[in-house]
Amino acid sequence: MSISTTTWQTFKRLLTYVKPYQAGFIVAIIGMLGYAAIDTYFFSMLQPLIDEGLTGKNPDFMKYAPVFVIVAFIIRGIFHFVANYCLAWVGNNVVTDLRQQLFEHILTLPVAFHDKESTGSLISKLTYDTEQVLQATSKAILTLVQQGAFVIGLLIVMFYNSWQLSLIFLLVTPIIAAIVTYVSKRFREVSKNIQNAMGEVTNAAEQTFNGHKVVVTFGGQQRESERFAQINKHNRQQRMKLVATKAASVPIIQIIASVALAFVLYIANLDSMKENLTPGVFTLILTNMVMLLRPLKLLTTVNSEFQKGMAACMSIFDVLDQQPEPDTGTKSLTRSRGKVEFKDVSFHYQGKTKKALNQLSFVAQPGESVAFVGRSGSGKSTMTSLLLRFYNATQGEITIDDVNIQDYKLHDLRKQFAYVSQQVVLFNDTIANNIAYGNPNASKAEIIAAAKSAHVLEFANNMPEGLDTNIGENGGMLSGGQRQRVAIARALLCDAPILILDEATSALDTESERHIQDALQILQKNRTSIVIAHRLSTIENADKILVLEQGEIIEQGDHKSLLAKGGAYAQLHQYQFGQPS
Repeated sequence: MSISTTTWQTFKRLLTYVKPYQAGFIVAIIGMLGYAAIDTYFFSMLQPLIDEGLTGKNPDFMKYAPVFVIVAFIIRGIFHFVANYCLAWVGNNVVTDLRQQLFEHILTLPVAFHDKESTGSLISKLTYDTEQVLQATSKAILTLVQQGAFVIGLLIVMFYNSWQLSLIFLLVTPIIAAIVTYVSKRFREVSKNIQNAMGEVTNAAEQTFNGHKVVVTFGGQQRESERFAQINKHNRQQRMKLVATKAASVPIIQIIASVALAFVLYIANLDSMKENLTPGVFTLILTNMVMLLRPLKLLTTVNSEFQKGMAACMSIFDVLDQQPEPDTGTKSLTRSRGKVEFKDVSFHYQGKTKKALNQLSFVAQPGESVAFVGRSGSGKSTMTSLLLRFYNATQGEITIDDVNIQDYKLHDLRKQFAYVSQQVVLFNDTIANNIAYGNPNASKAEIIAAAKSAHVLEFANNMPEGLDTNIGENGGMLSGGQRQRVAIARALLCDAPILILDEATSALDTESERHIQDALQILQKNRTSIVIAHRLSTIENADKILVLEQGEIIEQGDHKSLLAKGGAYAQLHQYQFGQPS
């Protein structure tokens, strides 16, 4: 069987995951070879059974034959169990390790990678693709080794008894090898397409289910059904290509083998061959040739499983070969003083020529509250992404405590920030655990204090289990305002020296906003605050307000001075409050 270089390299790489479980793998191989050996030995006894036992030449042979059959099948059964169990144990452990490594590696990849890759595609790799690998490491290898050894064993028995007749069978081997080589390549290509199609199915379903309320509200059920039907149809077509290749390859190989078998029958009937052939030898050769058809069929069929597994491996290794988020920083930072400075910072997203930020410069002194306002797309959220090093500035320098953020260790840098965004991310866990996410070692009293300050207790106390109530996926049991308050409580408990509020009160009603503003004022007292605001009422007390337009600062000052200027900020204020500036 010919395996391409790429497939062989992938398989060798997969075998490195087997190394910790090599003892189990060796036992499994012994079990497989033992199983094949018993079967081969069983068929090799056909010749003495006919020539000695049934003819009466050796009466003892028939006496012990029943005992031999029972013992052989007991040993065969033990080998079968050992091979299947040990290989499944190795396979499941390998897939568990691979899945864990893939999950952990995806978490280390930069934000730019996640921007390009769909969540559905990554989930498909983590679930569907790893299951295909399991097939390659268990079922496929079991058949390849066991049936391969059985084929070799039968051929040895055949050649030992009559090399002339057996040689005929070998004439068809190159033809079978050529077919298997072509089929292998075809299986691999189609399998890769199937994996991509499964990623599309997962992604489409996840996107639709996550946006269920939007779909229902705008009557998009039919459109989503049609879109999913197209993707589903494409997946079916790819699967049917695999079925067609598999279904065609098996009978073709069996037909070629049957031609060889027919030729053997013809040769055996020649007078020159009859002189040397006993009934036992002829029956043995004929039976072995017939028996070879099944393992050849299995080897061809299981090749599709193996190629699917290898295609899945390539898909997984493609992700594992992605470079983790670079962390070139060497300086440690326990707790920052809170001074933040942008020095002529410019940035544009990958694949785009237009700058999201253009020569942005400002300073936030320790304990200061600096607010950013501006239209959507003016670069406010981009600025916070650079500060957290989700992306690196194209030009310029960002410093914390007068040290370039590139020089700090990434983990230490991000520990300096508490972040509350307009898109609150909560986990399928209790309210208490969601609040403590940034500070898992917090005591119950500290969690309660943060919940109280953020006015979480007001609604949590009305829930069945209070703060220990599970809030469902992404906090589905809570309203938008309640979710925002949990996120703010998380930031309170985090106790970081720099606070980023990215439209943190956007989802709150007027009463909730008033409560939260009280909590935020307490939170901001001893911290540097970077506030991105849509509602100007939330930043009137900011020490410094910067107005962004097309990634540039067009105005800066405090609330009163900017209103007095009568510029862009005053116009925004007038739009929101309907008062002349």
